[in-house]
Amino acid sequence: MARFVKAKRGKIAVDPVESYLKDLSEIWRSGGGVAEESYYGAMQKLLDEIGSKLKPRVRCVGQLKNTGAGAPDFGLFTADQFQRAKDTLPIEGQLPSRGVIECKPWDDDSFARSESAQVSKYWKRYNLVLVTNYRDFVLIGRDDGGKPLRLESFRLAESEDTFHAMLAHPRKTADEHGPRLAEFLRRVMLHAAPLTEPEDLAWFLASYAREARFRVEQKAALPALEGLKRRSKRRSE
Repeated sequence: MARFVKAKRGKIAVDPVESYLKDLSEIWRSGGGVAEESYYGAMQKLLDEIGSKLKPRVRCVGQLKNTGAGAPDFGLFTADQFQRAKDTLPIEGQLPSRGVIECKPWDDDSFARSESAQVSKYWKRYNLVLVTNYRDFVLIGRDDGGKPLRLESFRLAESEDTFHAMLAHPRKTADEHGPRLAEFLRRVMLHAAPLTEPEDLAWFLASYAREARFRVEQKAALPALEGLKRRSKRRSE
C-alpha cells in the first residue's frame, strides 16, 4: 500500500490546500470563471500535489475517454499505470485504479448529486467516485453486497456564500480546514490500495480517529471506517 513521501530537506513546503483556495479565489475574482470547468486546473493541481506524497504516486488525469459510461472529469491513476514517468497519459486501455472525480458548480449540491444517474454510471464502471462542487466532497463506493455506499464526505463550506467569504482569506481557511481536507483526499486515494502491512492499517485507523474527534458532537457515522474494520478482521483470520 502507499506511504507518504517526505519533503526534501531545504525545500519550503507549500500548503496544497492554501494554494488551491488561492487559485479558486483568483479565478472567481477575475469574473471570467465559467461554472465548474474554469476551476478544473485548481482541482487537478490539488489532487496531484496530495498524490505526489504517496508511494506509489497517484496522478490526476483529466479529459478521460468515454469507455462506455460517459467521461468523468478526472481519473486517479497510480504511477505503474504510465509507461514512463514523464508521460502525461496512462497506458492505453487502463482504468483509473483509484477511482474517478466528478466536479459540479459551487452552487450545486454534491451530496444530492452523489445519487444522480450520471454518478451511478460512473460508479458501476469505476467502483469509486468522488463527487465535489469544490467545497463539498463525497466518496461513493461499494458495500459488502456490491451496492453503492456513501463511504465518507468532507464539507469545507455550508453554502456558496460562505465559500466566497472563506476564499477571501485562503491562509486562514487552510490553517483551519486544510489538514482535514488533505487527509480526507489521501484516504480517497488510498481507499482502493491493498492493506499489506500493519503500518498501513495503523495509518488508516489513526486518520479516522482524528476525523472522528471532529464529529463527536454530530455523532456522524463513517461507513468507510466500518468497512476498514471488516477488512482488518478478514486479514487477521
